[in-house]
Amino acid sequence: MGLPRIGIAACGGTIAATADGGGTATPRLGAADLLDAAPWLRDIADPQARTVMTKASPDITVDDTVRLHDELVAFVRDERLDGVVVTSGTDTLEEVAFTVDLLWDSDVPLVVTGAIRNASKPGADGPANLTAAVATAASAAARGLGALVVLNDQVHAARYARKGNSGNVAAFVSPTVGPLGYLAEGVPVIPLRVSRTPRVDPPVLPVSAAVALLTTFMGDDGALLPAVASGGFAGLVVAGFGGGHVPAAFAEHPAFAQLLDSVPVVLASRANAGEPLRATYSGFSGSETELARRGVISAGCLDAPKARVLLTLLAAAGEPPERVRAAFRRFSALP
Repeated sequence: MGLPRIGIAACGGTIAATADGGGTATPRLGAADLLDAAPWLRDIADPQARTVMTKASPDITVDDTVRLHDELVAFVRDERLDGVVVTSGTDTLEEVAFTVDLLWDSDVPLVVTGAIRNASKPGADGPANLTAAVATAASAAARGLGALVVLNDQVHAARYARKGNSGNVAAFVSPTVGPLGYLAEGVPVIPLRVSRTPRVDPPVLPVSAAVALLTTFMGDDGALLPAVASGGFAGLVVAGFGGGHVPAAFAEHPAFAQLLDSVPVVLASRANAGEPLRATYSGFSGSETELARRGVISAGCLDAPKARVLLTLLAAAGEPPERVRAAFRRFSALP
């Protein structure tokens, strides 16, 4: 029996970046370059390299990520892959991973990885992360888990993974549930399993639906809400305080009422873990119970950027409000 055939789909980011004469780095390496930098990968897999794009991750869009999913489906089919690894920039890696997780309709392992230190830095972590990702994608333990995020020898479920540090190689965490597993001596150990992320049908490109995201702050009077209400957005995600609260001036702003009457409004928590409450506080207009009474939808376990991804895909499909609400309900542990 031969080695597992593992695809490496490169999308740019720090893992693909090298420094110029001034010391700053630019993504310029393709999949074949990444493979050349880790020749030992051929000892654990039969790697197949494909460059999908070479972008700085802040420039990646929802359209890019949907196209990436379509490329991965074709890559697996055409090359008869046993698993596939995506390399991308870490700034938006959690959104890229969650988007493909929502769209991925296969038990074939799909692993997303990246790097914190570019290839020109001492101690560059790209080759080690790529090696761990390939090993995970080649493991039977990763089958049927949907998209995984693997960096720093930890294995995370895409829907829970977050970049928790801007520049440390141990940047990625899963605050709500912790990592699913780890690598020991290069071998993936995945003792925990999660249910598959509920799937969403891939949208027709280009994705025309735009969803706004606002994070509340102390003293927020909702001054930005009119711009959202008049901006042609297909939905709004609000990252509220703690258990899912907003200031009274925000909740009572006329533009907030206008948005509730016209587009889906989803409430996430700006806290690092947990989900918005359902029935703990009342008696003030920005409480979770009052917001729910007015039709605000809970994001469940999803943080605000991931809630925005899901709402964008649902809006692009033209899903009616009741189906949007039902889709988010599948991400909540609360009744």
